[in-house]
Amino acid sequence: MKKFWKLAATAAAASLIVAACGGSDSASDTTSAPVEKTDVKVAVVYIGTTEDKGWSYQHEQGILQLEQELGVEVKRVENVPEGAQSEQTFEQLAADGYQLIFATSFGYGSPMAKVAVKHPEVCMQWATGAKFLLTKAGGGEFADFDALPTNLGTYFGAAEEARYLSGIAAGKATKNGKIGYVAAFPIPEVLRGINAFTLGVRSVNAEATVQVTWTKTWFDPSLEKQASESLLDAGVDVLAQHQDTTAPGVAAQAKGAKWVGYNSDVKEAAPDAWLTAPTWNWGPFYVKTAKAVAAGTCPSEEFYGDMKGGMVTLGSFGTSVDADTQSLIEEKKAAIIDGSFAPFTGAINKQDGKAWLKAGEKAELGALLSMDFFVEGVVGSAKG
Repeated sequence: MKKFWKLAATAAAASLIVAACGGSDSASDTTSAPVEKTDVKVAVVYIGTTEDKGWSYQHEQGILQLEQELGVEVKRVENVPEGAQSEQTFEQLAADGYQLIFATSFGYGSPMAKVAVKHPEVCMQWATGAKFLLTKAGGGEFADFDALPTNLGTYFGAAEEARYLSGIAAGKATKNGKIGYVAAFPIPEVLRGINAFTLGVRSVNAEATVQVTWTKTWFDPSLEKQASESLLDAGVDVLAQHQDTTAPGVAAQAKGAKWVGYNSDVKEAAPDAWLTAPTWNWGPFYVKTAKAVAAGTCPSEEFYGDMKGGMVTLGSFGTSVDADTQSLIEEKKAAIIDGSFAPFTGAINKQDGKAWLKAGEKAELGALLSMDFFVEGVVGSAKG
């Protein structure tokens, strides 16, 4: 697996680096009334429901922005499992004449690519994916990059930037130095987030630990609740998450603990527990992509947005986040945006104490995309 992800990162990093530099996709570009009417037919496929107050909900906010700005009505398909059923869904949408289809879950990649081959007239966009994974070298079915459908693009962003900032809030909030993390799957995206969060925690609370529990699901409120309660019963007094619902926050509030959410600013779900959350601003990407398709092109790059560009954001602060902590977070946020600081800047050790980055050394994007380990301070297995 280590070799696999290193190859994946090497193959994808060049195109992702261009997108990660930020630029025209800032949140400030998205506040206008409808700017033009287009007849492009758009559909979006969700792993869960738009009412999850998390991952799908936040994508839905971007889709609503797309509808408002371009005057289109987007077809939503909710609760579509990854795998064969998603392939059937993409096939049906293509057959129904949709010209642009957004797939908002990692496991949709291979099914979407197969449909993209059969329907070159349809622009397919896969969230959180990496094209290398679709090639034989990456365990997929396509011979190489040249064999991939040219009507397929991917999109995601540097959530690790906001994860680090949220870790500062958690590190300041914990009273006993024990923080829990409810996580979905042990893939680089999730490991990267846990590590960035832990680095943020330990930047202000050097002895604190982050204990991870895996649910092996993106969207299951019941399992997320059980995992949260197990961590709380083990003594953690702050919970963080890489899950699609607010179940960890509700569980934290019931036990008088604090909570760092993910995806959306939904402090109303557990206001007493709320600290902040890494959040997403998908609207600018959706608008830009729909405009491109309406103009006759299909973006096929691997887009990786960041805080500077506005795709990655940080939610509001809870009432228990004091002014000094807020000021520190805002200072670090400004440094991330101006490029003078990056969350993965050494010295950083791996979980076993072995050095990973030297003092002052910044991790390359390829190393982040291939991450298969925990950093020092994380309790649990990076293998799931």
